[in-house]
Amino acid sequence: MSTVSLWRRDPFAEFDAVVRQAFGPAFAQAPAAAQRRAFVPSAEVTRDGQDAVVAVEVPGLDAAKDVAVEVERGRLIVRGERRDETGGDRGRREIRYGSFRREFVLPEHVTADAVSAVYDAGVLRVRVADAFAEARPGRVAITVGTAAPVEAAVSAAPAEVEAEVEAPKEA
Repeated sequence: MSTVSLWRRDPFAEFDAVVRQAFGPAFAQAPAAAQRRAFVPSAEVTRDGQDAVVAVEVPGLDAAKDVAVEVERGRLIVRGERRDETGGDRGRREIRYGSFRREFVLPEHVTADAVSAVYDAGVLRVRVADAFAEARPGRVAITVGTAAPVEAAVSAAPAEVEAEVEAPKEA
C-alpha cells in the first residue's frame, strides 16, 4: 500500500540524547525551547483520487523567493524562511520568524516529475500524482531453449560496434 506520511525532522534529537545521558535532563532542554519559538508551519496530507495533496500553511511569504519544494531520497521536502523585515522594538511579539523544513515520506515509485506545487491565499498545495496508486510490477519474459541463441547475439554485438566505428562519415 502506498502512503504519504508526515515526518518531523529533529536535527537535535541525537545530540539531545547524548547531552541528557552525560549531564542529566536539565542540560538538554535548550533545543526543545528553541523549537517552541521557531516558525514551524502546519501541514496536512489529504487524498484526491490516486493523488496525495500536501497543504502547508505559510501565510505572508513570497513563495517564489522564500519557499522551495524538493524531492530527495524518497522524501518530499518543503523548506523556506520567514524573514523579520520590520526592525525596531516591539511591545509584544507573537509572530514567529526563521527557517523551516518539513519532510514527508513518499512511496518508492514517486519521482520529482510527479510533484507540482501551487501557492494561493497563504497555503502551499503540493500535489503528488499517483501517490496512492499501487506500483505495477513488471513481467519479464523467459525464453526456454538452449544457450546458443544468446551466445550468438553476444558474439555479434562487438562486430556491429566495430563496423559503426570504422564506417567513414560523409560531410
